Parts: sequence; C-alpha cells; structure tokens
Amino acid sequence: MRLLILCFAAGTAWLQVQSALPAPAAWWVLPPLLVAGVLTWRPQAARARGARLAVAAGLCFLCGFGWAAWRAHERLAAALPPALEGADLRIEGVVAQLPQSDERSLRFEFDVERVLTPGATVPPHIALSWWGAPSGAQTRGSLPALHAGERWQLTVRLRRPHGLQNPNGFDYEAWLLEREVRAVGYVRAPATARRLDAFVVRPGYAVERLREAVRARIVQALPEATYAGVLVALAVGDQRAIPASQWQVFTRTGVNHLMSISGLHVTMIAGLLAWLVHPLWRRSSTLVLRLPARKAAAAGGLCSALGYAWLAGFAVPAQRTVFMLAVVAAALWSGRIVAASGVLCAALLVVVLIDPWAALAAGFWLSFGAVALILYVSTHRIGTPHWLPAWGRVQWAMTLGLAPLLVALFQQVSVVSPLANALAIPLVSLVVVPLALLGVLVPGSLVLEAAHAAMALCGALLEWLARLPAAVWEQHAPSAWAVAAAVAGIVWMLLPRGFPARWVGAAALLPLFLLAPAPLDEGAARIAVLDVGQGLAVVVHTREHALLYDAGPAWGPQADSGNRVIVPYLRAVGVRRLDGMIVSHGDKDHAGGAASVLAAVPVARFWSSLGTVDAGEAMAAPCLAGARWAWNGVSFEVLHPPAAQYGRERLRSNDRSCVLRVEAGGQSVLLTADIEQKTERELLQSVPERLRARYLLVPHHGSRTSSSPEFLQQVAPQTALVAAGYRNRFGHPKEEILERYRALGARIYRTDLDGALILTLAADGGATLQRRRALYRRYWHAPLENGDAVDDDEE
Repeated sequence: MRLLILCFAAGTAWLQVQSALPAPAAWWVLPPLLVAGVLTWRPQAARARGARLAVAAGLCFLCGFGWAAWRAHERLAAALPPALEGADLRIEGVVAQLPQSDERSLRFEFDVERVLTPGATVPPHIALSWWGAPSGAQTRGSLPALHAGERWQLTVRLRRPHGLQNPNGFDYEAWLLEREVRAVGYVRAPATARRLDAFVVRPGYAVERLREAVRARIVQALPEATYAGVLVALAVGDQRAIPASQWQVFTRTGVNHLMSISGLHVTMIAGLLAWLVHPLWRRSSTLVLRLPARKAAAAGGLCSALGYAWLAGFAVPAQRTVFMLAVVAAALWSGRIVAASGVLCAALLVVVLIDPWAALAAGFWLSFGAVALILYVSTHRIGTPHWLPAWGRVQWAMTLGLAPLLVALFQQVSVVSPLANALAIPLVSLVVVPLALLGVLVPGSLVLEAAHAAMALCGALLEWLARLPAAVWEQHAPSAWAVAAAVAGIVWMLLPRGFPARWVGAAALLPLFLLAPAPLDEGAARIAVLDVGQGLAVVVHTREHALLYDAGPAWGPQADSGNRVIVPYLRAVGVRRLDGMIVSHGDKDHAGGAASVLAAVPVARFWSSLGTVDAGEAMAAPCLAGARWAWNGVSFEVLHPPAAQYGRERLRSNDRSCVLRVEAGGQSVLLTADIEQKTERELLQSVPERLRARYLLVPHHGSRTSSSPEFLQQVAPQTALVAAGYRNRFGHPKEEILERYRALGARIYRTDLDGALILTLAADGGATLQRRRALYRRYWHAPLENGDAVDDDEE
C-alpha cells in the first residue's frame, strides 16, 4: 500500500512539469477501471504477484496523474476573459482572507458573489490591491479599515495571472494557481466602494476573522517590539509580518522552518493538550467508563492540532502533521498498530488528494523529507539509545539529508544549522510558541512580553551565528541527476551502525558540490536581460567575470528586484561576486534593487551617473563616456554621458543614462537604459561609428520619447530586446515604436511576453537567444504571444 501511495503522489507531481494538459476523458475514466481490474485479479504464483504489483503501481501513477489533470482542468476553467483585462468591472463579494497592509496599500483575496457589470464574467476567487494616497498627495483615497468576512461592492480592474519568469526564479503564476486565484487586480475609484455587511457568517470567514483578531492583539500589546512579527507568524502563520532583515538571519542559520507554523509546533501543541486531558479525564470515573482516558487524550490532541493548523492558514507542513496525528488517533481508537512509515504515507495521500499542486511548494518537499529522515534514523534500530545521542543523530540526519533539497531549491545551505537548531528548537517550540498562544488568551501584555523576551534571547544568539563568515555555503543550481545521486548517497550514509562501507555514500555527494556549470569560452559572452517587470536589470557574463547593468525596480519596503530576482539568479548561475555594477541613472525602476545587491554580493567596481552614492566596499566612480575595458576577450565601452553633463543640474535623469556597448565574437549589443531622443541625437553626433549593433536594448522600454528613426537607422539592429512590465501603466512598448523596428526587419523580443531573455554570443560569431517562457513552459502559464520557439538561432 505504501508503494501504491507513493506512485499516486508521483503521478500528481508529474503532471506539474507538463507544458500542456492531457485530453480529459482517457485520464479520468480508464485508470480507475484498470485498477479495479487489477485488484480483482488474484494470481497464485509469486512471479505473477510481482507483476500484479508492478502493474498496480503503474496504474496508481496514472490515477494520480489523471486526478491532478482533472483538478487542473477544473481550476483553469475559471478564467478571466482576455477582453475584460483592464476594464472597469463592478463586483460584489466577501473579503476571503486576512488582509495584508503596508504603508500605501492593502492586499487581500476576494470571493466574488455577483458581477454587476452586464455581460461580464469574473473568476470566483481573485486577489486585489487597494492603494492609498502617496505621501503628500491627495489624488487617491485613504485606505479603509478592511476586515476578513466583510461583504463589499467594488469597482475593480483585473488581469489574468502573470508573473516574472527568470531562471531558478519564483513562479508567481503557480503560486496563484495553488491558491485558486485566477485573476489579480486593484480597486478602481475607491470613493465608490461600499461595505454591504460587516460579517458574512461562514466557517472559513470566522477563522480568518479570528486570525485577524489574534494578530491585532499581539500588535497592540507589543507595538514597538522587535520580534512582534515573529510572534504573529508563530500564532497565525502570517509570515509576511517578519521583516526581511530577520528572515535573512533565520535563513542563514537554517531555522526559518521554525518561524512558520511547522509540524513541530503543531505536534507540540497536540501533545501538550493530550498531556493535560489525560490526567483530568481519569479523575472522573463516569467519563473513564464511557471513554478510556487514552482515547480522550488522543481526540483532544487531534482537535487542538486541527484548530492550531486552521488558525495558521493550514499550510502544507501543518496539513501533513494534522493528517499524521489523525492516522495515529484512528489507530489508537481502533486498537490497531500502524507503522510510522504508513502514517507518513497516509498523510501524503490526503495532502495530494486535497491539493495536487502541493509538490510545487518547497515546504512540501522539506516537510515530508524531514519527517522521512527522522523516521529513517530513529525506527527499526536495535536497542533504545539515550535521548542525547538520539537527538544528535536526528540533527545530523536533518543537516545532511536536507542539504541536496536546500541546494536545489535555494542554492545555499546553512553550515551553522545544527547548532542553531539545537538552541532554537527547544526555546521556540517549548517556550515562545506556548507563551505566545497563552498570551493571546490572557488579558494584559505580561505573557506576551515574556514570549517576546524569550524570542529576543533566541534572536540574539541567531544573529551572532549569522554574522560568522562561514555561516552559509552557497552553491550554483545543481542538475537533477546530481541531486538524485546525493539523495541516494545520503540514504546509504545514514544506514544503521555496523553496516559495511557506509562512507562510500559520501562519493555520491561529490557531483552536487564539485560539478560547476560549464564556463563560457574565451571571447564569448552571455547577456541575460532579466524579467523584473517595469524596469531593467541585465547581467553580462564572460568566462571569468560578471557585470550587472541596472538593478530593476523596488516594489515595497522589503521587496525589490535585487533580493527577489537578481541575487537568486546570480546564486543559481554560480556568480559569487560582481566584477562591475552599473546603475545607469536614478529612476527607481533602474536603481530600486541596487542596495539589496550591494548588501548581498561583493562588488569590485561601481559606476553610476547618480553623483555621490553609498556603494559599500565597492570602488565607486562616475559613468563617463570613453571608458573602455576588456574581460576574457570581450570588450566593454561606455558611450554616454560625457563628463560635461555632470555639471548640469537641470538635466533630466534619463538624459544622463549610461550607455554601454558590449562586443564579443564580432557581434555587438547596445545597452541604452532610458535615453531619449535628445541623447540619441548627441550620440549620433559624438560616436556615430560606435552605435551600429546587431542587438539593441530598446531605449526607455519602448517609449514614444525614444527610438527616433535616425537613431535606429544608424544602429541598424537585427534584434530588438524590450524590457517592460506586463500591462504596465505607461503602455510600454508603444505599438508605433515597435512598428519602426519591424520596418527595419528587426526581430522583437519582450520580457513581458517572453520572460527573461538569455543571449549567448559565441567567440566564433554565432549567437543564440533563449526565452524563458518558451524554455520553461508549464500548463498554467499565460499563452505565448510571441511564438513557440525555444531557441532562436541567430548564426
């Protein structure tokens, strides 16, 4: 049965790597019928029984695939018609979940009950933003006091799910699909919004209102406390309440799993309540005669675990723990003994039945992998070891066993994790979490202050560990076969003591850590135009060097393209330091992520047109026309701005944009940032012979103020690369500008439609261009609007 469950789960996971959904009928009808036939087939021979098991395993795989396909067809059917994107729609519905707020906006999920706009169709579950007035402006309304469970009538503008697409980046569209969000948008004309009901009585909304009340209780009791956000996350699962600086400490020390509602916390709460129920139940002979105390304790523990998990948002780790506890409780009530591995497999089956997309979440693999490791090193062993060596064995197994997954998912492993977890697990799970939950119930702030004091002590220890220079081992994104080999080697290494040649398993780890991506040839270059939305970030690689040209936009106080896109990309491709970084000008969509990059990655040289800037330890210099250098046979040349422009204070920021020419293998790429026609004319006068380039990064995202006909005639690009955000508010790139490029015969590629654009210039003059959306195609992604080719041969 365990094998069949694993095959079913593998089938659901296999669907999630498909570029298109299969035809429905065959996957919904045939596998169950075939499984029924196999189950009624009773061969007697041992060989026949083995064949029957193999066939049953294959059919369970097909059933899992078919189940996930059916659920996917059902979910994708609730789509926003393309014609309604950007239209004003009047809708009525309920705030479905805990609203998230920052300085300027509220973000919340909304259950649509009625569409008041005639003829319009809206998905039943959407995600909305409600924007307030920027500081000092009166153009928008202030933010309302929005609460879960309220019914509102709103005017909204929606678009289909569309996220950034970068190598080894976060798939926002997959995340929305799992949450059943089939359209995103914002509240239009806030003054016309009307609250119809203060609360809609439904169980789900009641839980969300309770979560909101708990969060408000903690924030009110600890208004200026450093770790109040951590207590909120531990109480109601709102991880966005934790500041980015604290997340960085928790990640570097490997304890970030403790700062959410982990299975450990749920188990602890269940065990605590069961421990309290058991002696109290035994005090009543009437109760004991009706129901044994052990069964009552199991029921009480399970109910407390379920309640805590619901309060925390019922994430995958909490789901897994609740279902495992439910299996154990059912076994106790029925008087049957269930193997620990059977309990884990039963929980796995329920999780993938409820959520076939669970395999898309990193928490799914880490949660089930961690429990599987604990069972592997703790069960079926001879004798009962002392708790201290057993605890050490578990910590060693977790650190070693999860390393391949952490490298594959995040390209880093915390070296100090064993020590950090040994300190943090008992302190957080046994002290902070119980005090935080108790403090929510007890009047006053004394208990919550005690919980915060304990968390502050833990945080101080973790910050000290995080500051150690070798706290984290960073690694490039490994290949799938290297991860599989490492997992097999770890399983071999963790075999029971006395098993011969366990050290051989260490050899299987070598490919994971030693095999680096193949370097570029001497004289070759790779230019990655990353998908950062409405902004620009370009990474130029040579054989031994890397340059970042612009750092994309900032999206909020804690989120920008530096920490969300650029740094993960650099880590995934094995770039540990930047030999150069250029911030072309001061606009937020080009410089917004610069601080995050400088804080995360060592930078040798920093050029900009910003004047005096804090570049950290990097050697800072102004971006000046005439600067030239060469790395590994690849030449770089700055064409603009000239030194004279730094004395002109009234000069627009766009007109001071750094223009960079990159040449490799006889092919040239012109990176133009946000130059406008004035700057284009200056370039035509100063360096006309240096403008000709086969590849042109379209100036100013395709604005009407740039790409003058004279400039394009001189550059004569064969390929135009456009960096723009999907359905951005500026309407970039403008259609009339694209027509100018088409008239020249240039091929146009856009980050909003194609995702990241990876251009490789070979030393022999050849070139290839990869589009992320075509290369990494999944069935839930927005339809390709720029063709279906994966590699465009430019030779």
